[in-house]
Amino acid sequence: DVLPEAQADFRGRRVLLVEDNELNREIAVEILHEYGFLVDTAENGAIAVDKVQTSPADRYDLVLMDIQMPVMNGYEATRAIRALPDAEKAALPIVAITANAFDEDRRNALECGMNGFLSKPIVIADLVQEMRKVL
Repeated sequence: DVLPEAQADFRGRRVLLVEDNELNREIAVEILHEYGFLVDTAENGAIAVDKVQTSPADRYDLVLMDIQMPVMNGYEATRAIRALPDAEKAALPIVAITANAFDEDRRNALECGMNGFLSKPIVIADLVQEMRKVL
């Protein structure tokens, strides 16, 4: 088994994966499925905000949010989710995923209301650790 602790704790948990790159999205979905996650995807922040807004409050356990995307980036999408009138939806755990692992990006992610931060390419052990933290 190539994945550490596969099936660890996450069966039945639902993730919204927000990633504009199709290949990255497919790879992430495969990995998340290995851990038992149910995965919905969005190609940009605007679609992600719409999905959170129009879904039942308990639909998602976590949002994995790419930062650099067309239409609406991850920071803007996170701010929009944090501003939703439904308190439960507004408090949804959001973890940034970015190719830029600079301190400034980390700071921006936390300032706009994100709960965690992962750099690309995603290291599985880091992903599991981050998810344990926020879930």
